[in-house]
This record gives sequence, structure tokens and C-alpha cells, in this order.
Amino acid sequence: MKNPIPYSIFLGSKSPRRKELLASLDIPFEIFAIDTEEYYPLELIKQEVTDFLALLKAKAYEGKLAENELVITADTIVWHNGKVLGKPKDYNAAFEMLSSMANTDHDVYTSVCIKSKDKEVVISDCTKVYFNALSSEEIKYYILNYKPYDKAGAYGIQDWIGLRAINKIEGSYYNVMGLPTAKIYDALLRF
Repeated sequence: MKNPIPYSIFLGSKSPRRKELLASLDIPFEIFAIDTEEYYPLELIKQEVTDFLALLKAKAYEGKLAENELVITADTIVWHNGKVLGKPKDYNAAFEMLSSMANTDHDVYTSVCIKSKDKEVVISDCTKVYFNALSSEEIKYYILNYKPYDKAGAYGIQDWIGLRAINKIEGSYYNVMGLPTAKIYDALLRF
């Protein structure tokens, strides 16, 4: 199939999961990641946080894109008990996050900004994830063996803990991995 997107596409992320997911859509792209200090106003909630961060990451590309180029930036958070669970700083933070989510549900929000030289679009998705009960030993095993320090909420749905702990999801599996692939593809076609 001929590439339906008439742009040279850059993925503004170093995430191996996002790279894998975008590649699975069979759309040619290159990695062009610019490190951005991530911050957001504390009054923001849920999707407002990921929208803000996806746009913030996209701003780093202003003045760096040619007419026929676009960049895709994204951010994912876990929203649980009225607060953001981002990437854990250490073992204790990861243990606390996973313990709090055991035997309950949480929402995973991902926002994606598609930006060209003179246009930008933000799309977002939410997936509800239900965890089974987890023992302290299981949480410890997962953290020590899978080191989920680069993952929002301290877990990867595709990892051991996803196989063991996730009872069900409502929404996109790929959104939990970091990119709502169906929505991105549709947005690129419309762009």
C-alpha cells in the first residue's frame, strides 16, 4: 500500500514502545527526539495534563520543521485516586504506585500532538484498567525484574504484571502502551 500520508513524519519520542507501535502502522517515519523539561500546572486534571505535556513537547519543534514535515509527540499518565501517577523515581515510588492500584481500577490517558510548520492537532484517549489483587512479593518481583521506572504508573501492560494483574480493560490496549494507534492513523489521514 502506498503511504497515504503526504508528509515526512518524525516521532518526537525515544520510547521504544511508541517507536514499535508507530512502526506497526506501516507508516514511514524517523526518530527526531528533543529532550524537553516536563512540567504542568498543578490544577490540571486527567486529560488536561497529557494535552498540556504533548503540546509542550511539540513546541520544541517550532522553527525546525520544513513545509512537508510533521512531528508526533505524546504523553501518557495514569490517573488514580484523584492524582497523576507518572514515572516512578525509584523502587519505593514504584512499589507505592502498584500497591495503591492493586485490586482496583485506574484510568490511562494518552494525548498526542501532530504538528507541522503551520498546524497542530491534539488527540487523546482514555482506557480504564482493572487490576487484580497483588501480593507484596509479586510487586517486588515485578519491580526488581522489569524495572518499570520509565513507565507511567510503574507498569507496562505488555509486561509480566499485565499478564498477571490485569483483569480487564475498557478502551484501547495500545493507548495503555503509549499511543492510541487507531486514533493517530485517522488523525494523520485527516491532517
